[in-house]
Amino acid sequence: MNRIEAIAGWVRREPGKCQVNALLAGGGGAGQVVAMQPLRLDRTLIRVGGPDARPFLDNLLTQDLGRLDREPVVYAALLSPQGKVSADMFVWRLGDALLLDADEKNGEALLKRLTMYKLRAAVTLDDVSSAHAVLVSDAAFEGASPDPRLASLGWRAIAPRSDGADGFAWCGARLLAEGAPDLARDAERDEVFAGEALLEELNGVDFKKGCFVGQENVSRMKRRATTRTKFCPVTFDGPALPFSADIKNGSARIGSIRSGEAGRAIALLRLDRALEAEAAGERLEACGVEIRLAPPAWLILPSREASKD
Repeated sequence: MNRIEAIAGWVRREPGKCQVNALLAGGGGAGQVVAMQPLRLDRTLIRVGGPDARPFLDNLLTQDLGRLDREPVVYAALLSPQGKVSADMFVWRLGDALLLDADEKNGEALLKRLTMYKLRAAVTLDDVSSAHAVLVSDAAFEGASPDPRLASLGWRAIAPRSDGADGFAWCGARLLAEGAPDLARDAERDEVFAGEALLEELNGVDFKKGCFVGQENVSRMKRRATTRTKFCPVTFDGPALPFSADIKNGSARIGSIRSGEAGRAIALLRLDRALEAEAAGERLEACGVEIRLAPPAWLILPSREASKD
């Protein structure tokens, strides 16, 4: 069973959770997950208003919000002072305010963290999840913008919650097919550094902007090319592997399985060691099952020089 067949099987078994169809691409290429109509994601939406809204967020988030002058939405993250991801999100223009589009799992903690940073800034923070919704589709629809992480991740838009789209909890099939992590599920808060979370590859960090929380560690790891642990898709034969199952090279633990399905999963692992093991013809395994690395073309692989340190 290949990875797209596995995703298609999941969708057939759980039709109420994710209204998507998994279609096989010809010629052995990657598959495409196609939504039949725009669907509403269950997300936490935080309106950031007031005259200091943009500079307030610009001093906190990894992305240059000046891009919102020419783009409707950007991808960004709030990091801990140590440079680890506390929450990732999309940032939208919403009239004279900004709207943070975050996973429900991290929404409450994100609002509390922003409130802590607010101090005397002329900023208002409001949970407007009951008034607005996020619509997603694999095809363009009215008012939608391409996913700012990867164009292949589809289209999304902000709409009044009264719009008639059915709501569902994001199933992650599209992310899994494209090899991108779902940070709200594949990592705990403050577990992974920005580079490990693939923020660079997924257009979630701007290394040229001014200061943001955690910037010092992020910039140092980028400059020294010391990010060796990363999320990376893996493939295997058989049913889904348990979440957090150890990935081993011989007796050495080099990572763990995160979300996945039959035949495919996202792993968080010492990618430099895994690449070296595969190059040497050594077996990687989880729960006794052989696994194979399947890095997408856009994934930045650890340098050989860094892995020798």
